[in-house]
Amino acid sequence: MAEKEEQRVIATNRKVLFNYEILERVEAGVVLRGTEVKSIREGGFGFRDSYVDYREGEMFLVGVLIGPYSHGNLLNHREGRDRKLLLKKREILKIGGKAAERGMTIVPLRLYFTPKGRVKVEIGLARGKKSHDKRASLKKKDLERETRAAVRNR
Repeated sequence: MAEKEEQRVIATNRKVLFNYEILERVEAGVVLRGTEVKSIREGGFGFRDSYVDYREGEMFLVGVLIGPYSHGNLLNHREGRDRKLLLKKREILKIGGKAAERGMTIVPLRLYFTPKGRVKVEIGLARGKKSHDKRASLKKKDLERETRAAVRNR
């Protein structure tokens, strides 16, 4: 079995992991312009308030901010434009159908470069957590942190 090559993670959407319960994960390509890729390489990327929209049999990444390229000119990209996701038709229909259910949404989880230099986004089918679930996950995180500290101090 071939060993999986290393991916270079650009950004992780940690807020989503706190606010949502992830039920299913899928890898998707992103249609980007050249200045967008260059800007991402410089670190000009933000997930704040982003989501995936299912419309007319296609999926779009909405609300992702990719800052303008520092050495760009008149042909620089628009910051807040919707970006098409590249998925197989059956994956789009499967996830889009499940997202139509009550209380489900599709959110971006992380953005990364593949070893070949392609930009990929991991999207997840998610259900919103209730406040008691959030408290339980905070309690679990605190317990893990205290355990690590105790082991380190031994």
